[in-house]
Amino acid sequence: MLFGEYYHQVDAKSRVRIPPKFKDALGTVVITQGSDGALFLFSAPEFKLQLEKKMYATDLFDSDGNKHLRTIFSSAFELEEDAQGRCLLPKTLREKAKIDKDIVFVGVGNRVELWAKEEWERYNGG
Repeated sequence: MLFGEYYHQVDAKSRVRIPPKFKDALGTVVITQGSDGALFLFSAPEFKLQLEKKMYATDLFDSDGNKHLRTIFSSAFELEEDAQGRCLLPKTLREKAKIDKDIVFVGVGNRVELWAKEEWERYNGG
Protein backbone atom coordinates (compact mmCIF):
# COMPACT_ATOMS: atom_id res chain seq x y z
CA MET A 1 0.00 0.00 0.00
CA LEU A 2 1.39 3.38 -1.04
CA PHE A 3 0.84 6.37 1.25
CA GLY A 4 2.45 9.59 2.42
CA GLU A 5 3.60 12.75 0.68
CA TYR A 6 7.11 13.76 -0.30
CA TYR A 7 8.27 17.14 -1.58
CA HIS A 8 11.00 17.23 -4.23
CA GLN A 9 12.21 19.33 -7.14
CA VAL A 10 12.64 18.76 -10.84
CA ASP A 11 16.21 19.52 -11.97
CA ALA A 12 17.17 21.80 -14.88
CA LYS A 13 17.05 18.83 -17.30
CA SER A 14 13.50 17.80 -16.20
CA ARG A 15 14.68 14.84 -14.13
CA VAL A 16 13.34 13.68 -10.77
CA ARG A 17 14.23 11.13 -8.16
CA ILE A 18 11.29 9.02 -7.08
CA PRO A 19 11.29 8.76 -3.27
CA PRO A 20 12.98 5.46 -2.29
CA LYS A 21 9.90 4.21 -0.40
CA PHE A 22 7.81 4.54 -3.56
CA LYS A 23 10.51 3.38 -5.98
CA ASP A 24 11.11 0.20 -3.98
CA ALA A 25 7.39 -0.58 -3.90
CA LEU A 26 6.76 0.21 -7.58
CA GLY A 27 9.74 -1.41 -9.28
CA THR A 28 9.34 -0.67 -12.99
CA VAL A 29 7.34 2.58 -13.12
CA VAL A 30 4.76 3.55 -15.71
CA ILE A 31 3.72 7.22 -15.67
CA THR A 32 0.58 8.50 -17.35
CA GLN A 33 -1.82 11.39 -17.32
CA GLY A 34 -4.05 11.17 -14.27
CA SER A 35 -6.99 13.19 -13.05
CA ASP A 36 -7.47 16.51 -11.26
CA GLY A 37 -4.14 17.79 -12.63
CA ALA A 38 -1.97 14.95 -11.32
CA LEU A 39 0.18 12.40 -13.09
CA PHE A 40 -0.21 8.76 -12.05
CA LEU A 41 2.72 6.44 -11.41
CA PHE A 42 1.97 2.72 -11.34
CA SER A 43 4.04 -0.41 -11.08
CA ALA A 44 4.05 -2.05 -14.52
CA PRO A 45 1.85 -4.97 -13.32
CA GLU A 46 -0.65 -2.61 -11.64
CA PHE A 47 -0.84 -0.42 -14.75
CA LYS A 48 -1.61 -3.50 -16.86
CA LEU A 49 -4.26 -4.68 -14.37
CA GLN A 50 -6.00 -1.30 -14.14
CA LEU A 51 -6.00 -0.73 -17.90
CA GLU A 52 -7.25 -4.22 -18.68
CA LYS A 53 -10.14 -3.74 -16.23
CA LYS A 54 -11.02 -0.39 -17.82
CA MET A 55 -10.54 -1.67 -21.36
CA TYR A 56 -12.75 -4.74 -20.93
CA ALA A 57 -15.43 -2.72 -19.10
CA THR A 58 -15.62 -0.14 -21.90
CA ASP A 59 -17.99 -0.77 -24.78
CA LEU A 60 -16.30 -0.51 -28.16
CA PHE A 61 -18.79 2.21 -29.18
CA ASP A 62 -18.68 4.23 -25.94
CA SER A 63 -17.07 7.49 -27.09
CA ASP A 64 -16.41 8.88 -23.60
CA GLY A 65 -14.97 5.61 -22.31
CA ASN A 66 -12.75 5.22 -25.36
CA LYS A 67 -11.59 8.83 -25.07
CA HIS A 68 -10.33 8.05 -21.53
CA LEU A 69 -8.60 4.89 -22.74
CA ARG A 70 -6.89 6.75 -25.58
CA THR A 71 -5.72 9.48 -23.20
CA ILE A 72 -4.27 7.00 -20.72
CA PHE A 73 -2.62 4.72 -23.28
CA SER A 74 -1.22 7.51 -25.46
CA SER A 75 0.26 9.40 -22.52
CA ALA A 76 1.86 6.38 -20.82
CA PHE A 77 5.64 6.07 -20.59
CA GLU A 78 7.87 3.60 -18.79
CA LEU A 79 10.31 5.65 -16.70
CA GLU A 80 13.96 4.72 -16.90
CA GLU A 81 16.53 5.65 -14.26
CA ASP A 82 19.94 7.02 -15.13
CA ALA A 83 23.09 6.01 -13.23
CA GLN A 84 22.28 8.58 -10.50
CA GLY A 85 18.71 7.29 -10.00
CA ARG A 86 16.98 10.14 -11.84
CA CYS A 87 14.08 9.74 -14.25
CA LEU A 88 13.28 12.08 -17.12
CA LEU A 89 9.72 13.43 -17.01
CA PRO A 90 8.24 13.58 -20.51
CA LYS A 91 7.58 17.16 -21.63
CA THR A 92 3.96 16.52 -22.61
CA LEU A 93 3.15 15.20 -19.14
CA ARG A 94 5.03 18.01 -17.37
CA GLU A 95 3.00 20.53 -19.34
CA LYS A 96 -0.34 18.83 -18.64
CA ALA A 97 0.41 18.71 -14.90
CA LYS A 98 1.84 22.28 -14.87
CA ILE A 99 5.09 20.95 -13.41
CA ASP A 100 7.95 23.40 -13.40
CA LYS A 101 10.24 22.90 -10.42
CA ASP A 102 8.59 22.09 -7.08
CA ILE A 103 6.68 18.81 -7.00
CA VAL A 104 4.90 16.52 -4.56
CA PHE A 105 4.69 12.73 -4.69
CA VAL A 106 1.50 11.46 -2.99
CA GLY A 107 0.85 7.80 -2.22
CA VAL A 108 -2.75 6.81 -3.04
CA GLY A 109 -3.08 3.09 -2.32
CA ASN A 110 -2.23 1.34 -5.59
CA ARG A 111 -0.52 4.31 -7.25
CA VAL A 112 1.61 7.37 -6.64
CA GLU A 113 0.40 10.74 -7.85
CA LEU A 114 2.83 13.41 -8.97
CA TRP A 115 1.66 17.00 -8.57
CA ALA A 116 3.05 20.44 -9.19
CA LYS A 117 3.41 21.75 -5.63
CA GLU A 118 1.15 24.75 -6.28
CA GLU A 119 -1.55 22.56 -7.83
CA TRP A 120 -1.38 20.10 -4.92
CA GLU A 121 -1.70 22.90 -2.38
CA ARG A 122 -4.63 24.40 -4.29
CA TYR A 123 -6.35 21.00 -4.61
CA ASN A 124 -5.61 20.05 -1.01
CA GLY A 125 -6.74 23.39 0.40
CA GLY A 126 -3.23 24.40 1.47
